[in-house]
Amino acid sequence: MQGVTVIFGGSGGIGAALARRLAASGRRLHLLARDGARLAAVAEALGAGYAVCDATDPAAIRQAVDAIDGPIDGLAYAVGSINLKPLARLSADDMLAEYRLNALGAALAVQAALPRLKAAENAAVLLFSSVAVAQGFPNHAAIAMAKGAVEGLTVSLAAELAPAIRVNCIAPSLTRTPLAGSLLANAQMAQAIAALHPLQRLGEADDVAALGALLLSPEAGWITGQVIGVDGGRARLRGKG
Repeated sequence: MQGVTVIFGGSGGIGAALARRLAASGRRLHLLARDGARLAAVAEALGAGYAVCDATDPAAIRQAVDAIDGPIDGLAYAVGSINLKPLARLSADDMLAEYRLNALGAALAVQAALPRLKAAENAAVLLFSSVAVAQGFPNHAAIAMAKGAVEGLTVSLAAELAPAIRVNCIAPSLTRTPLAGSLLANAQMAQAIAALHPLQRLGEADDVAALGALLLSPEAGWITGQVIGVDGGRARLRGKG
């Protein structure tokens, strides 16, 4: 039986862009997300299976993964959040919410899928971090902590699950997705943020999905344990200004 690639967060943004790329290459897909209406529209357009799943609910993650038939040859946890507050305004609940959604959800998703990832050939896991882990930005404490945990999870799982399962992570900079809509609603602000990147533009969901599709494919068969920036150069380069 052909394996299935499971995408958490497949209803929009980077997750949906990744689903479109994988569907175009003939991959069998199963999409999971909280937004049922958007999820159904994306899945039906691509001929993918789907189910509503709240990634902050451990029981829901287990139930959703258990309901998928056959081996799982790829898993992408394309779930994220943007909660930008100074430390003085962050509550313990704020910080724990970021951790539960971004890091704990990723770990539980892989844990739930693990037996069937091991049953597949050339299985791969793809997680998502943020440029804010490598670059210190004001007001990013909660999300940087949570995504830093994702990077630690990536290298730990890559070591633990080798050689059967590869595990990699993409760390994007600000990307035009529904999640970033409030930050980019002001055109002047969006242009100012774009200018902070050496490549002088914001990311598009497909910029990130292009690498994601590669990392989930057999063509990336000798790549594991990596955190790779798709960030317009922002994590490593200084701008010319």
